[in-house]
Amino acid sequence: MRNRYSKYVLIAVIIILAFLWVKKDEISLLRNSRPGVESAQLTRQEGVANSQPKNEPVPLGKQEPESQIRPIVISSDEEINIDVFQKVHPSVVNIAATTLSYNFWMQIVPSVGQGSGFIIDRKGYILTNNHVVENAQKIIVTLADGEKLSATLVGRDAISDLAVIKISEKNIDDVAALGDSNRLKVGQKAIAIGNPFGLGHTLTTGIVSALNRSIITSDNIQIDNLIQTDTAINPGNSGGPLLNSSGEVIGINTVIYSLSGGYEGIGFAIPINKAKEIAAELIGTGRVARPWLGIEQINISELSGYLDFGVDNGVLIVQIMPGSPAYEAGLRGGNRTVIIGRYRLPVGGDIITVIDNDPISNDKDLDRALGKKKVGDTVRVKVYRNGDLLEIPVTLMERPYQD
Repeated sequence: MRNRYSKYVLIAVIIILAFLWVKKDEISLLRNSRPGVESAQLTRQEGVANSQPKNEPVPLGKQEPESQIRPIVISSDEEINIDVFQKVHPSVVNIAATTLSYNFWMQIVPSVGQGSGFIIDRKGYILTNNHVVENAQKIIVTLADGEKLSATLVGRDAISDLAVIKISEKNIDDVAALGDSNRLKVGQKAIAIGNPFGLGHTLTTGIVSALNRSIITSDNIQIDNLIQTDTAINPGNSGGPLLNSSGEVIGINTVIYSLSGGYEGIGFAIPINKAKEIAAELIGTGRVARPWLGIEQINISELSGYLDFGVDNGVLIVQIMPGSPAYEAGLRGGNRTVIIGRYRLPVGGDIITVIDNDPISNDKDLDRALGKKKVGDTVRVKVYRNGDLLEIPVTLMERPYQD
């Protein structure tokens, strides 16, 4: 019995020794994976022995040796943003316009408004928004390198919200490339660059959200054919360029739509092709010549509850200016007066319904149709007169200038 017990003990010892022999590498690894404090300190210091004293701890975020540094990955979209910014921002300027107003005690108080603009040729002409420089007594331009220069107003146009100012041509090193806004498509990349408050350039990106938008400004001026974009237009960026992926100017940032006063993803820019035409006239004559019909009118939709005109849409000619295109063409204004509420209104005049295939439902349609024409163009005006539909050719003249 005793011999049998000894045999079992011997077999158990042999099995244990065999198990330890098989597991010897894992046991060694466990012993070596828990270094002491000193060995841990030495391990950390080996990679930075040439850059730090041996007894100083290694700071968090320390870069790896050059052989282990990961390359910075830049996407193709980021490369476009970087290239466009480097190419265009030297031509984008900050504009500070000083205006004068009266305070409560009728004292003259200067105030300074800020905006952006961009250089459009080497003669020193800068394109911006009218509302940036409107009524300015003094205009200071800050270039990309921080240099401040005095600028003169060449001309401005409130209807298009565009203006041109000028600085000395000897200070011009970079000029923005102007693109073709007629080739724009919804979904294209849009990049806005501005120089707000003279603190430095900003870049924001988005897309062309829509084309041919119309807005009515705070001055009750309708601006048509605008580019809508979700590119953030920051305060002070009005007048700066909206760009395509090639760094070409496709529009002039002009206004944002907001219910809160902050940016809500809806901005508008004036197409560069329209801006080219306006800028050429401003540089040439200091103003923009616009076609003029020479009438006072009212929308018949506003009178439909009081009078029956025989048509549902159109504008009623109330009065015709002597010597105007409408007068020369034989259009007719009101010939009798009716009282509507507290108002006396001339009626009986022609009702304009179409101009050159453009339906005219209200005065905004009339302005839009005339806005497509030039001084000297002859348009075909369809009117209702005493129940008859007539087509009368009218040669447009220049609108009397009003600053």
